[in-house]
Amino acid sequence: MADIQWQCPHCNRFVVITENRQSSDTHFLRVPTGLGSISVSSRFFVCPNPDCKMPTCDVSINEWHLSQLNNPLNGKVIKRWRLLPEGVARPFPDYVPLAIRSDYKEACLIVNMSPKASATLSRRCLQGIVRDFWNVKAGTLWQEIQQIEDKTDNLTWQAIDAVRQIGNIGAHMEKDIDVIVDVDPGEAEMLIQLVETLLTEWYVARYEREVRMKALAAAAAAKKAPPPAPQAP
Repeated sequence: MADIQWQCPHCNRFVVITENRQSSDTHFLRVPTGLGSISVSSRFFVCPNPDCKMPTCDVSINEWHLSQLNNPLNGKVIKRWRLLPEGVARPFPDYVPLAIRSDYKEACLIVNMSPKASATLSRRCLQGIVRDFWNVKAGTLWQEIQQIEDKTDNLTWQAIDAVRQIGNIGAHMEKDIDVIVDVDPGEAEMLIQLVETLLTEWYVARYEREVRMKALAAAAAAKKAPPPAPQAP
């Protein structure tokens, strides 16, 4: 297997998965089914980060066919799951409010089982982010997002607006966030990606900036401090 550039879902670090840190296998079902010829594939990655070392396991059901050499080959993926860690949620630090992290994690957990419920949680999560981070006036989700257009950088706003224009998402942002509305799995995944973008671009970026500024201020203060008085002989 070739080396893979990968982001660990446990520690969120970008790492390289070498051949000795991954394993995969496929079981080809040779009994005819209503879905055609199907297989089950599993793949393990083990994070090389010494502070993590956690395994990640993905499983998929696929269509399969015979090659010209009569060997079974996987084709289209029918369904895919992440078994370890459960769901596809990225870990976010404790300085992101617990209610927002909880809604985000649950939205990720059920995105394949119930896109409608996942999208409802993502919309509530988005509203929680906008209200907590920017302290906007209450309204519909889209009205609240519009209030922060002049406060965000252009790239972040373009991401928000791009997601708003996909499928039914824009109309859904005008509705009560607790109303369950129809979305397809792709739309639900885009909402999750938007939540992740905003958590990273706002909460994580603000925290990391504060850490850098405090470190700079501390270094300047130490440089400015008078040298210690000489010790008496």
